[in-house]
Amino acid sequence: MSLVELIAQADDRGLAASGLACLDRCVPLLGGDDEMLRPLWASLADGSAWAGSLDKARGAIDPAEPDADEAALLARRMLDAAPAERTAEAIRTWADACSVASLRIHRLLDPALDATAAAEGPEDGREGGAESASPLVAAEMRRQVVVLELLAEHGTHGLRRALDVTVEGRRVLRAVVSRRARGRG
Repeated sequence: MSLVELIAQADDRGLAASGLACLDRCVPLLGGDDEMLRPLWASLADGSAWAGSLDKARGAIDPAEPDADEAALLARRMLDAAPAERTAEAIRTWADACSVASLRIHRLLDPALDATAAAEGPEDGREGGAESASPLVAAEMRRQVVVLELLAEHGTHGLRRALDVTVEGRRVLRAVVSRRARGRG
């Protein structure tokens, strides 16, 4: 099943976890610490409102810098667009946008692609699967699929494993961002 189909079939909690996981994997671009989104994960687990935790997460990062690169701006937009109320329509729209933005971020940062290929490549690619994608993008696409499958199969009990998948992806992106900064250095 394609990523688009999984998103279309996901329930509200699965969509919220999917969007949050995409955002969480991109935390290295926001300059936030690895724990800044943990309260949002907890609210998904216990069903509590997440508006207060979302406000804290937004306050934990520096305002968007006008000279930030496209990847950092996309990550910031994911956080800014997170709905304060987890209504079905708002979460579905946000989760879908986060999926696209996260794949775009990974495409922009993929060391296997030069800047021209990253800028000119397909915006989405979620219908076709990971086979034709570059390595970093393919790995991100697989992580998105795994998170959605875990929540579909295990409900709330899948959140811990989804978080583990997300932490792994965040480490990978942190390493890519670090290598990229050293290369510019």
